[in-house]
Amino acid sequence: MNVPKAGELEIGETKTSQGRRTIHLPPSTVQRLRERKKHAISQWSFPKPLAPEKPVRPSAAYYWMKRILKAAGLPAIRFHDLRHTFATHALTSSVDAKTLSGILGHTNASFTLDTYTHVTSDMQQEASHIIGGFLENLLRKGLKPRQKNRPEGGARHG
Repeated sequence: MNVPKAGELEIGETKTSQGRRTIHLPPSTVQRLRERKKHAISQWSFPKPLAPEKPVRPSAAYYWMKRILKAAGLPAIRFHDLRHTFATHALTSSVDAKTLSGILGHTNASFTLDTYTHVTSDMQQEASHIIGGFLENLLRKGLKPRQKNRPEGGARHG
């Protein structure tokens, strides 16, 4: 575990080189993190009680997350479910697959789409409605599908 330097924190090794990346946070999240930092006793969301400079064991963090979720009336989920929830909402909010793939650290967009096919089928249905409306608007304005120019006399040259 490395110490934060110049606003960056590097944690452990990743499965692939794509795993090492800069994650851009929305300004509202950055603001919340700054506010949290003002009152925090540690850089960790779940610090070790007797050594707050270190994080708790993953099993303890999981335990506390479950308690927090229950107290908030939210469903019991795993940490990794947060990643899937994020990815699903990003796709349904029109974040393109290539950009999302980079955020998630996937090696290519096809893996991202394969992982979230339950989202992409809904998105394809929505896209068909958007394209249908676009084409109807074009045709209503008198634009016709492109036709090949034919020379005088109507003969086709191949």
